[in-house]
Amino acid sequence: MAETRTKLAELDPVWARIKTEAEESIEHEPLLGGVVHSSILHHKTLESALAYRVSMKLTSNEMSEQILREICDMAYADDAGLGAAARADIVAVYDRDPACDRFILPMLFFKGFQAVQAYRVAHWLWKKGRRDMARFFQMRCSEVFGVDIHPAARIGKGIMIDHAHSIVIGETAVVGDNVSMLHSVTLGGTGKEEEDRHPKIGDGVLIGAGAKILGNIKVGHCSRVAAGSVVLREVPPCKTVAGVPAKIVGEAGCDQPSVAMDQLLGTR
Repeated sequence: MAETRTKLAELDPVWARIKTEAEESIEHEPLLGGVVHSSILHHKTLESALAYRVSMKLTSNEMSEQILREICDMAYADDAGLGAAARADIVAVYDRDPACDRFILPMLFFKGFQAVQAYRVAHWLWKKGRRDMARFFQMRCSEVFGVDIHPAARIGKGIMIDHAHSIVIGETAVVGDNVSMLHSVTLGGTGKEEEDRHPKIGDGVLIGAGAKILGNIKVGHCSRVAAGSVVLREVPPCKTVAGVPAKIVGEAGCDQPSVAMDQLLGTR
């Protein structure tokens, strides 16, 4: 057993750590044993556990857990990038959220992480041409998590959405790698045009709670958008913007705002 765990830790350190934490969790809280076993310890891979967790969260009277599970399993089997992105997302949440002290927490309890993984399967469906099923995933994700991400949106890896209430990301939005955002963020369009109409968020960007970024505009890499801001114009890289409408108020203050999670405008 010890040799098997060592090999797993070498091949897949994120999954190995999650399984170890799952065993420890049951020791501390036996009443959660059923949930932890079915969600984590019953599975041989992180991908299998994710497929189970997403399908259990999105199931309803309209669509059984079994059908959703089959779809998720197909997605993870077809696209290895889904599992790689999920691992990056788990590490991102652990590194950036002070309330997250174990890898297992996003898997079991954090709706921001779970919603992003559901979106990733929906995006896979969208690219496969199964657009009505993708929209079903979007609908259920919105109903269950309060997170409405259009399945056509393109989102990178290493994403952390803290609290994740009332998140809206539109159809032609693009979100880069290692982006952090807090609750009530909108990446929305303006007007009724049907073409490219949503924001393009660069790598390493931090978007504060309640910020609204509207239209086909770019937010440059490693920038900060202050909480409650309404961004209507392009944001250069490595800047901080704030206000309604948002204006540049200074430099980003550090090399990786999305990792530092520093939202104080006076920080330098």
